[in-house]
Amino acid sequence: MSASGNKGGGRGPRNRRIVADRRTAAPAKTKARKSTSRKRRPARKTQRRRGGLLGLIGAFFRLILRILFGIFWRATLVMVLILAGATAYIYSTLPPVSDLVDGRARGSVTMLDRDGDVFAWRGDQYGGLIDTDSVDPDVVNAIVATEDRRFYRHWGISPRGIASAIRINLREGRGPLEGHGGSTITQQVAKLLCLGTPFDPDEWESEAEYEADCRRGSLWRKIQEVPFSLAMELRYTKDEILTIYLNRAYMGGGAYGVEAAMQRYFGHSATDATPAEAAIIAGLLTAPSRYAPTSDLDRSQERANVVLGLMGEQGYLTDTQVADGRANPATLSEAAQARAGGYFADWVMTQGPDFLLRDTTEDVIIRTTFDPRMQQAAEGALANVFENQVRDGSEAEAAIIVMSADGAVRAMVGGRQPGTGLFNRATMAHRQTGSAFKPFVYATALDLGWRFDDLIEDAPLTIDIPGSGPYSPRNYTGEFYGTVTLTEALRASLNTPAVRLSEEVGRDLVRTVASEFGIESDLALGPALALGASESTLLEMTGAYAGILNGGSAVAPYGLTDLRLVGDNEAMMGQGGGIQERVISETAARQLTYMMAQVVAQGTGRRAQLPDRPVAGKTGTTTSARDAWFIGFTADYVAGVWMGYDDNQPLSGVTGGGLPAEIWRQTMEPIHEGIPPRPLPMIDPAEMGPRPDPVEEAPGRRPDIAEQILMEVLGLLGANRN
Repeated sequence: MSASGNKGGGRGPRNRRIVADRRTAAPAKTKARKSTSRKRRPARKTQRRRGGLLGLIGAFFRLILRILFGIFWRATLVMVLILAGATAYIYSTLPPVSDLVDGRARGSVTMLDRDGDVFAWRGDQYGGLIDTDSVDPDVVNAIVATEDRRFYRHWGISPRGIASAIRINLREGRGPLEGHGGSTITQQVAKLLCLGTPFDPDEWESEAEYEADCRRGSLWRKIQEVPFSLAMELRYTKDEILTIYLNRAYMGGGAYGVEAAMQRYFGHSATDATPAEAAIIAGLLTAPSRYAPTSDLDRSQERANVVLGLMGEQGYLTDTQVADGRANPATLSEAAQARAGGYFADWVMTQGPDFLLRDTTEDVIIRTTFDPRMQQAAEGALANVFENQVRDGSEAEAAIIVMSADGAVRAMVGGRQPGTGLFNRATMAHRQTGSAFKPFVYATALDLGWRFDDLIEDAPLTIDIPGSGPYSPRNYTGEFYGTVTLTEALRASLNTPAVRLSEEVGRDLVRTVASEFGIESDLALGPALALGASESTLLEMTGAYAGILNGGSAVAPYGLTDLRLVGDNEAMMGQGGGIQERVISETAARQLTYMMAQVVAQGTGRRAQLPDRPVAGKTGTTTSARDAWFIGFTADYVAGVWMGYDDNQPLSGVTGGGLPAEIWRQTMEPIHEGIPPRPLPMIDPAEMGPRPDPVEEAPGRRPDIAEQILMEVLGLLGANRN
């Protein structure tokens, strides 16, 4: 149509404009497309560069996060499954609460004095089952406020508490698990149960080592506590968990459980505790030995003030009650405050079979001969003399024993430092006896027929000892006094008459008499035997003097009168001592008592005199004054005192008639208060008749009783022949 139009109509120019317009329009569209293409290319290049480097890094980290997240949730799932399995297994092994309240590996020994009152405890004391219903609410509140304020709100573990404890430990320069543990009460019970592992004596060297391992605060132990604590929370109620804690926790002083602690420190049950007492009990749980009121009452009361404050902050006590508790702190019972009989109680623990005492697995009650009033008198005398009559800083020691004439030990002081488990100088220290041994020389002679007023020479004496050479005893003064009576020789504690008399009657016989009176230690073989060269203990010597007091019969010192198990009415064993066989005649004992009374009345023991009654006794001082003794008796009691150094160095200016006699007097004066004076069981010289004439052929020596018997027998035989 266009071609025919050009030809026939002659309108070419118009047709060209139309063509030209089309050509012009086409390039414009092309340029526009090119322009659009140029603008897009730079954008695509920028996007490609960002994806190449940063995208690679981003993709790498996204991959790591996906891997870590995958590992985390899978590991968490595995840990949860392991924890659930461990908790379920432990749950299945947990016994009833009644099987867990008494976790002691050994039993206890409770000691009663002569009047039936408790004065000492040994072993692991358990006061009996208590629970949250029977115990005083103040006790429960004090423990919860101090140990685990969120106890009733958590599931056995407290991450917040552990984190807080770690922060405190690190701030105080310790390791994260050293010091504060952040343990809940449930976790502490897990430790008390040692995660369910019982004590095995074949595996552990001692129970202490086993318990120390149970209390370890390592990370692995903390991890182990988690399933055990969760299992307990599922198995027991909160009150049951708290009941286990109240009964098993160590409370110091050998007491396990709140009831034992209340009895031990305050003398009554935990069912009737004051807020101040409850605060002390709760304060013990942090460090039982350190805060035990018997160790340091002031420190224990300071800790209790902190506990009272916590109880007030948490609403268990009003401000008035807190103030009252701080103004009136708890004090120890009379028995606990006295801390009486530490040495005596330790000694009594050796007086019976191990399986009933030291290694008992039962709870045992022992009735003893102990007298707290006499013990207080002995301790007071010792303290007073050392405070006022001994130089400051002196390390000298002393020991005291008081007993009845039958050997019943009433008081015992084994050293200046009171306590338990200490070296007991009254029963363990073997020391030379010095002149305190001389009464047994005179006892031998008197039993052989010598008299108190017989004469003996105090003159130089030399005895040749085979293998050792000559032995020449001398008196303490260095002088000799000629012919003296036996009474005068003993009164002045002269040495040569004692040796001379021992040689006259025979050393072997002197040793026999001394050993039969109860001196079991090895006795010297030479002539120095008469002067106390042998060693003995204060217990042996005092017991031997008790034999003189009772009229010449030996005694076995004893402190245990009967032993029974808790809950039993019949005793399993009874008195293990008392008066034994006769050693010397009563006449000889009465003469010897008179002679020893002169020692106190006019001789070396004058400082031991009592104002209202007669006293008989003997002093003793060993070579270089390494030991000083005074042992004496009234008609009612006998007491012995030893003084010296543990390292055997000489005493300075001390003899048996000095400080030991003074300690003896200060001990016996309060003991005899209220006891009517009685005369000593001794002779009256006026009733003895005149002394027979001395034998001329052996001045100072009476015929041996054995010789007299032999002569009488020969005479009878001769008469029969006639």
